[in-house]
Amino acid sequence: MRRGLLAAGLSASLGLSGMAHAESFRCPHTGDNFVFGQAANFDTLDQMTSSTIATRNIAMNIYEALMTRDENNHPILELARAMQEAPNHLTYTFRLRQGIHFHNGKLLTSADVVASFDRYAKVGERRSTLANVDHWSAPDASTFVIHMKKVQPTFIEALSSFSAPIVIIPAEDRDVPAQQLTHPVGTGPYQLVESRPGRVVTLKRFDGYRPNTSFQQRTGLGGYKQACLDTVTFRIMPEPEARLAGLRSGELQGAENLPSTALPDLQHDKDVAVLPLKHWWIQIANPNTSTPPTDRLLVRKAIQAALDMDEVMSAAADGNYHLNVGFQYPNQRDYSDSGKDTYNLHDPDLARQYLAQAGYQGEPVVLLTNKDYPSMYNAALIVQQQLQAVGINAQMKVVDWPASVQMMQNTTEGWNLYFTAWGTQPALGALATMQLLVQPNATYKPLDGKDDRDVLAAWNDMNTLPTPEGRQQAYARMQKLVLERVYAIPFGSVTEFEAVRSNVGGFVPFRIPRMANVWLSH
Repeated sequence: MRRGLLAAGLSASLGLSGMAHAESFRCPHTGDNFVFGQAANFDTLDQMTSSTIATRNIAMNIYEALMTRDENNHPILELARAMQEAPNHLTYTFRLRQGIHFHNGKLLTSADVVASFDRYAKVGERRSTLANVDHWSAPDASTFVIHMKKVQPTFIEALSSFSAPIVIIPAEDRDVPAQQLTHPVGTGPYQLVESRPGRVVTLKRFDGYRPNTSFQQRTGLGGYKQACLDTVTFRIMPEPEARLAGLRSGELQGAENLPSTALPDLQHDKDVAVLPLKHWWIQIANPNTSTPPTDRLLVRKAIQAALDMDEVMSAAADGNYHLNVGFQYPNQRDYSDSGKDTYNLHDPDLARQYLAQAGYQGEPVVLLTNKDYPSMYNAALIVQQQLQAVGINAQMKVVDWPASVQMMQNTTEGWNLYFTAWGTQPALGALATMQLLVQPNATYKPLDGKDDRDVLAAWNDMNTLPTPEGRQQAYARMQKLVLERVYAIPFGSVTEFEAVRSNVGGFVPFRIPRMANVWLSH
């Protein structure tokens, strides 16, 4: 949210980082198949229309965008080679890199960028990113211009987010309906070969890929990327024990979301390297404010008051967690403890008092969760017990991960608390995170689809106030409102454990498994 940091990130992307004479990355070895054990099934590979980790893990090895983030989550250029912001801050002009081809062989031009933005404005998961954009244009084949309605100091931060990014697709896919890009075509280092939901996705090296020579190394989701591997296979394996066994046997070269109870033995395995990622995600539940009884604030406050976050997080993360107020991590510049008086109350008497005031009569409170991510399922089990202890008729609804996402996104019926995790969004900063709490993305399902006016006002201030201090205060105000009105219930932050075989080179944990610049040694 601080403009100076954004400028520094862009300077690096333009080749001003002092690395002009460094040698570009070269694959130490090429060939082979990398098999990655993925915990959850994906709902789609249409990256524009999904913000789920399961989709992003795969799709962001296929697609690219005008801008993305570097290793420190600063904005950098990707398919653009240069970006110029007008002195009045109302126009952003992007010059495209030359000689970039899609996986179908077509040359990338600004017409494809226009079509991608047109589609995203209609069906994009984070299309509110473009709410302040008046229009875009393509003066020539290598130039794309964004024209703003009014000055928005945070626009580049929002545009570079890879939560649900504006990936660039061929112009002929402009009118494909949401989540129906069944065979995605991008410009990334790997292209799709086969996709079988619930089972496997296979990618292969895109021989026509051209690395970004403004960099010498991969950084974040951008930088200088090469496909060292012949193929990459994402195997959908919901059972943690299966991923663990596959890693030990060599059937898998990498895996995510490993059970921490197995780590002591795994760390003594010379053939495996364990990769812990602190503050991987915020375990969270989103109340449905359109459906009784959670449409009543006092019922939501009763749920909030009843919870013992230590007990919830201990079950969710096998003890590998940190209690965490709000929606940023304590090590982040945007962190605030605003609203802390609502957190980890563990006060059954107060919960019962709220229920009495609400006139609660034992109506079911349906907890929507999944077993693909054990941390979400285990959190829901403990929440159910704690709610039942104060007299709430808490009932579990367990479906697979894609079904739970679809249910939350597409209906207000049949559920009251949706169990999920916010990982990429908090890592990207306060702006990306709080976008989840306004239309069209509002996870708390506001009645009649209308945003809470106070929350929306704070969100608008986060985007438009001229100073970083003012925008930070707006974030703190928005977080306090969300917690006090119980539009989200954060439990705490989880440490994730990934691992790769010891012969894997170049695999560095990030928000997704990046398969560029990764190789197998022999």
